Amino acid sequence: MLPPEHDRSTAPAAAAAAATTTTISHPRPDLLIHAVPSAPDTFSILRQSLFSLTLKFENISYSIKVQTNKRGCLSLRNNESQSNTTRTILNGVSGLVRPGELLAMLGTSGSGKTTLLTALAARLPGKISGTITYNDKPFSSSIKRKIGFVSQDDVLYPHLSVLETLTYAAMLRLPNKLTYEEKVAQTEMIIEELGLTRCRNSVIGGGILRGISGGERKRVSIGHEMIVNPSLLLLDEPTSGLDSTTAQRIVATLRGLARGGRTLVMTIHQPSTRLYRMFDKVVVLSDGSPIYSGDAVRVMPYFESIGYLPPFNLINPADFLLDLANGIAPDSIREDQVEHFHGGLLLDRQDDQNSIKQSLVASFRKNLYPQIKAQILTETNISTVARSNSLKGSKNNEWTTSWWEQFKILLKRGLRERRHESYSGLRIFQVMSVSFLSGLLWWHSDPSHIQDQVGLIFFFSIFWGFFPLFNAIFAFPLERPMLNKERSSGMYRLSSYYMARTAGDLPMELVLPTVFVTVTYWMGGLNPSMITFLLTLLIVLLNVLVSQGLGLALGAILMEVKQATTLASVTMLVFLLVGGYYIEHIPLFISWLKYVSFSHYCYKLIVETQYHSLNEVYHCGGSFGYCKVGDFPAVKCLGIGNHSLWWDVTALFFMLVGYRILAFLALKMGHPC
Repeated sequence: MLPPEHDRSTAPAAAAAAATTTTISHPRPDLLIHAVPSAPDTFSILRQSLFSLTLKFENISYSIKVQTNKRGCLSLRNNESQSNTTRTILNGVSGLVRPGELLAMLGTSGSGKTTLLTALAARLPGKISGTITYNDKPFSSSIKRKIGFVSQDDVLYPHLSVLETLTYAAMLRLPNKLTYEEKVAQTEMIIEELGLTRCRNSVIGGGILRGISGGERKRVSIGHEMIVNPSLLLLDEPTSGLDSTTAQRIVATLRGLARGGRTLVMTIHQPSTRLYRMFDKVVVLSDGSPIYSGDAVRVMPYFESIGYLPPFNLINPADFLLDLANGIAPDSIREDQVEHFHGGLLLDRQDDQNSIKQSLVASFRKNLYPQIKAQILTETNISTVARSNSLKGSKNNEWTTSWWEQFKILLKRGLRERRHESYSGLRIFQVMSVSFLSGLLWWHSDPSHIQDQVGLIFFFSIFWGFFPLFNAIFAFPLERPMLNKERSSGMYRLSSYYMARTAGDLPMELVLPTVFVTVTYWMGGLNPSMITFLLTLLIVLLNVLVSQGLGLALGAILMEVKQATTLASVTMLVFLLVGGYYIEHIPLFISWLKYVSFSHYCYKLIVETQYHSLNEVYHCGGSFGYCKVGDFPAVKCLGIGNHSLWWDVTALFFMLVGYRILAFLALKMGHPC
């Protein structure tokens, strides 16, 4: 049951909206869930996890600091004198949304609608003044998992299909009480309700990959949040890029969600008349300041009461509201402009618009703000006991799925999303061509040509240091938008994502070097012992894992591909120079660099494996025709034999663990939620 006040104030809007949505099937999600015969208990379980949530926000203000030059413009040159100025994005916005209500935020571009919506979702960085409460409680981790947020930009995996995207979301976000079949049924219901049946098996696409249309992608984003039946759903421009019929269907669906007991808040740029009639409440912003906040059906009488008469032929109230937000009042301005034109004193249009905006803001603070504040103070729609019980129950089940379940689902999703990348023909061709080329260059090298063999060994350590490092750098920066979105929604633990992401890269990261070493090793004529070959392969694979860990750490720390690539290039260049092949006598003050180079340890271990005894001889053309391997300069400078090779293996293992811990800590600091 809705509050009596709501019934009185929204009855005309509800009747009008019902008249405009009679052609849309199943506007209520609970009817849709009951309509799925394969999952009779799905709705009841989801209903138990849904508790009514009243959103209150009072006197919300938000400012940012920007640098301007002496001309008052954003400074683009470092040699210009700059000063820090404060720009107000939001200024004293207040409102109240109860369960069962749909609130729409209207305003011109740059008026602060998205900023306010982000603040209500507790995702806005920086300090916000004012109070935002959820059932009279501040934001918490338990509340976070009851909130759905649909951003204006559709953040989706491009290589997954619509069905896969929503199914994986259902697997991660729906409670363990539901079986796999019931979660799939919930996914099918969302697909049918949002009109995605035709493209259910099509890939999302994006960038250079052709996929579904922009409107379909927007509906998938909405479905991604609707899958969990959230108590509070916030949407940023959900009708952007959609035709009028599809937009009406989306808003009707959202209104149905609200009537099912949820709280809905959305921003919208310029709604049609039919869409406006579906709104229960509206907030109108002008340059970050509110000029109206309250029931949608009372907006026109309010502005008429303060002297702003709508034109007689007005059809869409939203057009009138947006004109007012821009400082344009059609009737009054038209008369003023005529008078001043005939008098030869035409007022500056910008000054006139600013005066109208200031008048509207002042009227809001005088007439509407006291009423909103009184409603916030006297709101008793949900009892304190019910609120505390619902929140207490939610804390007992902080995560909807276990760590292991999250790991398995994320691993499977990651493998399907990156299968085009891991098993790409271009990547395989790159590795195979280099392996055959190097095998031909070192074709059956004579053991007496120890310089050539040592060069091949060093090539192993360098190539399989560069290749996995630069592949791993892209892992986290490219997935940063998706990670921000899903972590903000509390979909999974960061540790489960990190382990699944790194484990998903292992198959091709280990298969390709195995094939490479197998081909090049035997073509290059290295030690024909099978044990020596297997030890060489294990050392190269360990080097690959260490290199990949360093790439993950650099990507996680910087989160910028260009910066991480630049730093990785410099790092690998240093490792290349101090690896022990090019420079035999490094100055003491900088010789410590080789001890932090995994390429040095890899090179040294393979050399030790190839030449078991430093007393082995090779044909060198000296006085006796033979020389000891241990006396060869490139081998002697490595200090082989001074200590056990297990020290080198231990150093690589410490790097392997250390780099990956560093990568996880960097992610944790960047995504603490």
